Amino acid sequence: MPIASRLNQFINHKGLICQQIHHARSLSFAQALEQAQAIPEMSAVTVTLLDEEGPAVAVIPFGTKLDIELINDSLGRSFQILSDENSRKLFKDCETGMYPILATAYGLPIILDTSLLELEFVFSASGCSSTLLKIPGPSFRMAMNGAIKAKVSIWLAGEEPKSGSGQKVSNLPHNAGLTLDGIAKKLSRLYKLPPMPETAIRIMHLTSDPDADVFQLAEVIERDPSLASQVMRYARSALFSYRGELTCVKDAVNIVLGFDRVSQLSMGLAAGKAFNIPAAGPLGLKSFWQHSLYSAVLAQALALLADPDIELNERDAYLAGLLHNFGILLVGHLFPPEFQMLNKLREAEPELSMAEIEQQVFGMGGAQEFIALGHASIGAVLLKLWGMPESSITVAGMHQKKDYQGKHQKYVELVQLANALLAAKGIGDEPALHDCEKLMQGLGIQEEQGMALLDSLLEQCQSLDEMIRQMAA
Repeated sequence: MPIASRLNQFINHKGLICQQIHHARSLSFAQALEQAQAIPEMSAVTVTLLDEEGPAVAVIPFGTKLDIELINDSLGRSFQILSDENSRKLFKDCETGMYPILATAYGLPIILDTSLLELEFVFSASGCSSTLLKIPGPSFRMAMNGAIKAKVSIWLAGEEPKSGSGQKVSNLPHNAGLTLDGIAKKLSRLYKLPPMPETAIRIMHLTSDPDADVFQLAEVIERDPSLASQVMRYARSALFSYRGELTCVKDAVNIVLGFDRVSQLSMGLAAGKAFNIPAAGPLGLKSFWQHSLYSAVLAQALALLADPDIELNERDAYLAGLLHNFGILLVGHLFPPEFQMLNKLREAEPELSMAEIEQQVFGMGGAQEFIALGHASIGAVLLKLWGMPESSITVAGMHQKKDYQGKHQKYVELVQLANALLAAKGIGDEPALHDCEKLMQGLGIQEEQGMALLDSLLEQCQSLDEMIRQMAA
């Protein structure tokens, strides 16, 4: 019996290379694999889904179970798995249980498990109980171009199969060949990036003007009531122990905070208003701003403890700490479904690094290559396009890289140290990635001083939590 007619038309129309393997008639896909002497670890199956928004198909490795709860939570859907009988209504020219993974032929959206993307070839049902399809990797990836891609299955045996090289099948590789400028150009061409908010631009211009004064800065901030409120809360926090009365932003700047600190804080907070992401979850706005503000305060304080010969500027250290994770905001802004999955996976697997989590989530169509780069690279691109200082751009791009050597290396190490110290206290978006003792030695900071500083600042930073809640609201 030939393969399903709609599937055959789709393959011919797309110009896909597929080998048909004929075998004795089978009662199930598992039996078909055995009859055709196909490799189970190179095989994929369809799971048909339905909710009130319509049907879809999950394509997962043979021998795995679909994580339906993860899909529903991440995509905001309420899918249920259809029976074979109901699935047949979607694949009308296919025999029961022999539904092909190339479900686009039937007008069905696909949710693809990323573990299939690097296989040399994939075995699939063809709609016929006596024929299998063997699809080469390039043709398979071309056919899956518009699918939602994420890690959505669980291996029943508890361990993923290995590729022919003996290495575990992994997700798509990073775009290692792209430069920061190349990524920026491509990202700008394909997506509408958020412009820097006007208030942030005005503040940035003031910071580069040697004649700018406190009164001009206060005037810009006061035009934005929510920003003015946040600056006032910051000035009244336990970080500064000021017990006098502050009646306006001008007082907060002039008496407590100073021009440099307020300009950096305000620029970061104003820039953050360009994004719209959820408040909840380990990557949501509340956690994001807590991590960013605590990192900024700690990085600045550590810069003052560091060896003076390194010549770290506390103002640059504060801004680098504040902006280093802005890639998270851009991912959430440009790719909401993928961000939901990242947020869910981050919560479910707290022991993994963000890089490992990000490699489990790829995205729809062209988004996958940018998600695969990771939030660090994407954040560096954004800060570059916005004209932020080079030290902040480098820190954003390299804050996850161990043993980084290059320009602004000490600022990278400074923020890595702040992140590692905070991670040990349960603050941040990933476990401690770096050796605190080694980083302290490299910065000329005594370990006892660093730990004492951390405990002191954490106690003081708790007074910022109400301000953080307002920012995330």
